[in-house]
Amino acid sequence: MEVTSIQNGIIIDHVPAGTALKVLEYLKIDPAKTKLALIMNTDSHMFGTKDIIKIESEEEAETIDLDVLGLVARTATVGIVRGGKIVEKKQPTLPEHVVNIIKCVNPRCVTTTEPAVQMFHLVHSDRQEYRCDYCDEEAKL
Repeated sequence: MEVTSIQNGIIIDHVPAGTALKVLEYLKIDPAKTKLALIMNTDSHMFGTKDIIKIESEEEAETIDLDVLGLVARTATVGIVRGGKIVEKKQPTLPEHVVNIIKCVNPRCVTTTEPAVQMFHLVHSDRQEYRCDYCDEEAKL
């Protein structure tokens, strides 16, 4: 299998194996409209296996939401590519507060009965546990 290098865009590396499609969904990247390559379950010295996402797009490089990436793929790294070379590397962090990324699953929560902003706060970073700001229900990622 051959995956060529990209000239301008981003490389999201060290994505936990098998989660690349979930990452694209959370980042709101449409594979049907974006020039990208998914490499799934490839060898990794650090993790055993990993996924890699390569996106050929200058616009995506500027708009990647590191909070979302930190939430769904905490171990990932983002390489910004210009002229075929990585010019910058970014490391997402686990956000303290997330807005409109995950939805509350509590049927009695105000966010499920009324149009409301979905807000969650980080409770335990070691367990990556988030709770709803309105009803305190644990988030299901």
